[in-house]
Amino acid sequence: MSKTDTPRIGDDPVNHPGHYTFGKYEVIDVLEDWFPADPLLWQVGKYIARAGHKGTLLEDLKKAAWYLRRRIEKEDKHGKNRQ
Repeated sequence: MSKTDTPRIGDDPVNHPGHYTFGKYEVIDVLEDWFPADPLLWQVGKYIARAGHKGTLLEDLKKAAWYLRRRIEKEDKHGKNRQ
């Protein structure tokens, strides 16, 4: 297989979609490292990371804000004594 026949990592829409592989690090690797046990913050990070790369910038920012508000509400309700 020649170099031109090798698919780029961002060309795989299932395993490595371009809207998550556009930068130096693949988004899933960062999310797994930063938020291994927090699915709401995972979603915030995901939508911020892909903002402007899939769909509209504003839509992704609104989605990130939705998940962030939900995480803040959860923290207000259950996490007052956590640091």
